[in-house]
Amino acid sequence: MANSSEDSMEKSKWSWCCKKDDLFPEESFKNWGNYKKALKETNVRLKDRVFTRSLDHVELNQMKTRSHHEMRKTLSWWDLIWFGVGAVMGAGIFVLTGLEARNHAGPAVIISFLISGISALLSVFCYTEFAVEIPVAGGSFAYLRVELGDFIAFIAAGNILFEYVVVGAGVSRSWTSYFATLCNQDPNQFRIFASGMAENYNHLDIIAVFISIAVGICACWSTKGSSNFNLVATVIHMAVIILILVAGLTKANVSNFSNFVPFGARGLFTSSAVLFFAYVGFDGVATLAEETKNPGRDIPIGLIGAMVITIFVYCVLAATLCLMQPYTAIDVDAPFSMAFKAVGMNWAKYVVALGALKGMTTVLLANIIGQARYFTHIGRTHMAPPWLAIISEKTGTPMNATIVMTIANCLVGFFTDLGVLSNLLSISTLFIFSLVALALLVRRYYVSGETSNVDRNKFIVFLTLIIGSSTATAMYWALSTNGWVGFIFTGLIWFSSTLGLQLTLKQVRKPKLWGVPLVPWLPSATIAINVFLLGSLDGPSFIRFAIWTAILFVYYLLVGLHASYDSAKEAADHDKNVLEVRNVEAGAGAAPEKADTSVLPETS
Repeated sequence: MANSSEDSMEKSKWSWCCKKDDLFPEESFKNWGNYKKALKETNVRLKDRVFTRSLDHVELNQMKTRSHHEMRKTLSWWDLIWFGVGAVMGAGIFVLTGLEARNHAGPAVIISFLISGISALLSVFCYTEFAVEIPVAGGSFAYLRVELGDFIAFIAAGNILFEYVVVGAGVSRSWTSYFATLCNQDPNQFRIFASGMAENYNHLDIIAVFISIAVGICACWSTKGSSNFNLVATVIHMAVIILILVAGLTKANVSNFSNFVPFGARGLFTSSAVLFFAYVGFDGVATLAEETKNPGRDIPIGLIGAMVITIFVYCVLAATLCLMQPYTAIDVDAPFSMAFKAVGMNWAKYVVALGALKGMTTVLLANIIGQARYFTHIGRTHMAPPWLAIISEKTGTPMNATIVMTIANCLVGFFTDLGVLSNLLSISTLFIFSLVALALLVRRYYVSGETSNVDRNKFIVFLTLIIGSSTATAMYWALSTNGWVGFIFTGLIWFSSTLGLQLTLKQVRKPKLWGVPLVPWLPSATIAINVFLLGSLDGPSFIRFAIWTAILFVYYLLVGLHASYDSAKEAADHDKNVLEVRNVEAGAGAAPEKADTSVLPETS
């Protein structure tokens, strides 16, 4: 389907060239009169968008045609496994392990890594079913659009993109720091000091810009080429990790495990909440579903395989560190480097820095690939300029979106220290993971037109109790310093609600190819764990999260709402016209039959 509002983009020989109609081709933005009229209809349009949900076949077919060219299906499960490992296993493991072992968990940081890894694996399962059923570039944005509607999907997408930009910028600046370590220099020696600028914004990082541009060029050129580069880099990273493990275990002292859980259960779970973010990044791999040869087979193997490998490596690395030194002697800033120095292996700090550089490079690559594909699908819906949705005919990649997101990464990474934004990223990630798990329950238990009003109301009650009890558990954890009575009470409500959902409601939709096991327990547990982890974060971060969400809401009311409303209306009118022509051609002279509405783009 090619709508008239998008014809101007078809005429452009080069996708990077654009004009006003490429960015805002919708009727509401043709002139100021149309825009004023659209603003007056904001209430009606908002109600329509909030209560309208997309359909699987719309995301799979009609939305993809708005990119004018297809992404190339070149990836296998092998590619996805290494993309997943490369996306998740960055430099954080070399810092977070020591920090949490020293301050919160002791040697039991191994168990903390295992707990947080299993928590992340639950979210992976939820993503996997959606990626198999709706294998498009939009990832969680597309999944939420289908199950929870346009508005929720947009708010989630805005947080996704913000998360990716800040992570990409932060990792690129960290790349400079580890490169300085290899050169035996202070990181700020490689940055330009601007005395007239505010603190935390006055160390200008040119290396961060160069590495971001290099990775962006790789992502633009070819997805398969990016996969091959990622594979080689990840193999080098794994070789570095094996070297660290072998060298470290030769200095192992089992007596360092004698006081295994020095901070008790609270320290163990507090550490798990922090370490959860060492596993973040797999959601970007889900955006590669559109470029996967056999999504039904490759995506489950790729995503789950990558997470299992990552969990194992993290736990073994943590065990090695804690065997080399007593947890009280671990350095919180450079744990592995200092541990090797303490046992007479000072050369190992260069190996650690090399491993970190590799890890950050593949994280940057997976980051920009995920960013671009999210933005591509958002552009397809017109909630962002549709020019961003164009797929390059030459490379088969979303070149426009990749270039725009690379520029954003460069700008933020060049100026910003980013330390104050770290917890904001945590909130965004957990918020989105919780929404995807919620959307999976909606997908299994509610289908418009099939689920009765009684079952729908029961489903809403059970969902409310699951979310409410999870929130109460998180609040009790945050506010109470001791005692377990509250956890028993909130846990019983969560358990009873999930059991009630299983026993009293029938699943109205079953997965066609591959589905999450243990529904409703697994997605319900995912919600509970993610909300619990949210309760471990600080108050100011929630304020910043609310401010950013408010900014997104204002943009949506002024731009995104009207663009997506016009696009959906135009698509519906187009399909109705096509349907009428089909009926005329098929039934000329015959009695009219009931119209087939299955081709219409969206449903309430």
